[in-house]
Amino acid sequence: MDFALNDEQRAWQARARDFARDEIRPISLQRDAVSQPRETWDWEIIKKGSKLGFRTAAVPKAWGGYGIDFVTQALVMAELAKADSAISKAFSQNWKWSHLIAEFCNDDQKKRFLQPFLADDTFVIGSASTEPNSGSDNRLPPLDDIKAGFRLRAERKGDEWLLNGEKCFIANGSVGKLFFVGARTDSSVLAREGTTIFMVPVDTPGFRVGKVFNKSGWRFYQNAELVFDDARVPHANVVGEVNGGARIRSGSASEFGDLELAANALGVCEAACESALGLARTRTQGGKTLLAQQAVQLKLGRMNMLTEALRAFVLRTAWEMDQGGHGAINPVLVMNYSTDVIQEVTGLNMEIHGASGHTMNAEAAKLVRDAIIWTHLAGDSTQRLKVIRRFPKN
Repeated sequence: MDFALNDEQRAWQARARDFARDEIRPISLQRDAVSQPRETWDWEIIKKGSKLGFRTAAVPKAWGGYGIDFVTQALVMAELAKADSAISKAFSQNWKWSHLIAEFCNDDQKKRFLQPFLADDTFVIGSASTEPNSGSDNRLPPLDDIKAGFRLRAERKGDEWLLNGEKCFIANGSVGKLFFVGARTDSSVLAREGTTIFMVPVDTPGFRVGKVFNKSGWRFYQNAELVFDDARVPHANVVGEVNGGARIRSGSASEFGDLELAANALGVCEAACESALGLARTRTQGGKTLLAQQAVQLKLGRMNMLTEALRAFVLRTAWEMDQGGHGAINPVLVMNYSTDVIQEVTGLNMEIHGASGHTMNAEAAKLVRDAIIWTHLAGDSTQRLKVIRRFPKN
């Protein structure tokens, strides 16, 4: 494997680094401190980033996007997350569904949704999977329980489908213009055999946005409740085939979601390492700098060791995906690994900051709060490890 970056990859990395330093970092703590969850979002930073390509980076060149590869995507996400994890996710959330549109949507759907997405700096996308009584089992549905999985129902009426139910904690829920919604279209079979994915624009009759959830971390990033009351969705908005939703959700878009979160975690860990080292070099305690004290040296060493290991794992996974290695085990494993690493590294940064980290240092506290989010992303940590079922049998 050759991890040497080409000129295009270096250019995207530099562009993301400059944008993170000049535009994201100056507003990060300010947006994080906004008390009302619906008001943490800032359209100006989204517009600025969109004009640089950070919203549409993954759309294939054939459809007017930039078509950057997975290694480049990982680099960009890490650089943006180094300044603010939630803002990085607000951009990359669109990439996941750009992949899905390109892979599974027909030409009519691409024309109706992908072209407006490319043209509008405020067009962001979300996925509606999680429900109040149906969460992580949507990612890996039980094989012996027909009732498990989506509760939101879709019933066909002529050329339309009526959707009834609700979703919760939905990404970009209060700001999105288009949602990929999973619904049960056949309740007589297991969820993986009776689920369909629909494209639902925000102005769909019978569809509305409910409350925006208040969170300890990722405060900029909007997670909201979506309510469907006889929401009328044209049959032309079915993604792929009816009852074929499981295949779509297990494709490359799903694997990108795991890489996405691991790359984001890498950026957070890099920020924590820099924060801790900067403090250790400048603060004096007991007559010498923190950097000269063995206990702090050990913590800094472990933080950097874990971060570099995560970097290698992320880049290897991205490289394998670029080589066509879809369906491999590494995307979900690197996601699980990043969950452990991000929480330990940000916790050690808080320890090095000492009492000031808990009472006065907003940056150290924010990194810890953002890291907590990884415990329940794409299913809880324990549930995700059930991916062992996908290991080869020989």
